[in-house]
Amino acid sequence: MDFTLLKEVLASESYGKVADVCDELMLKVAAKGVSFEEEWPYAIHLLGHIYVNDLNSARFLWKSVPASVKDGRPEIAAVWRIGQCLWTRDYAGVYEAVRMFDWSGDVSSLVKAFSESYTKEMFHLLESAYATIRVADTANFLGMSEEDATTYALQQGWSIDPTSEMLTVKKKRVITEQKLDPSKLQRLTEYVFHLEH
Repeated sequence: MDFTLLKEVLASESYGKVADVCDELMLKVAAKGVSFEEEWPYAIHLLGHIYVNDLNSARFLWKSVPASVKDGRPEIAAVWRIGQCLWTRDYAGVYEAVRMFDWSGDVSSLVKAFSESYTKEMFHLLESAYATIRVADTANFLGMSEEDATTYALQQGWSIDPTSEMLTVKKKRVITEQKLDPSKLQRLTEYVFHLEH
């Protein structure tokens, strides 16, 4: 089986394309009637779906993995554990599942990229949802120790009240540009001019 395109995508760290490349390759191989289940990179394929937050596709792929493959390749089950935690919104469990396994080669790189992306995503969710949040809760959401979570939040411009152990969120300013098309701008100018006289 030729995994050249998949290897190129992984080498270029274009992780957002992994699931699509795997899906396409699986369809081509299945259409030829070739048995592929034993050598298929299920761990990478599952992670590709998880990386782009397509949990439904990851779940259906997991269900299609033969039991013999699931039993014989524990890394696939470890990847699925990440998917399960995401599915149940077990935020701390996601990080635990990432840390609990000794990942191999390309899977390791993809897991690391997912973990970094997931941490950033969770941080932005906290930023948009809270004005203040306990350090312990922040650590839980970010999968870090309280000390590391505090350091991370402070680096992002948040502040801390050491007495209450509460972090104050620094809200990002939303800058919106309003553009008027020239004809509306002309009409507005004429209207303002008319009001002034």
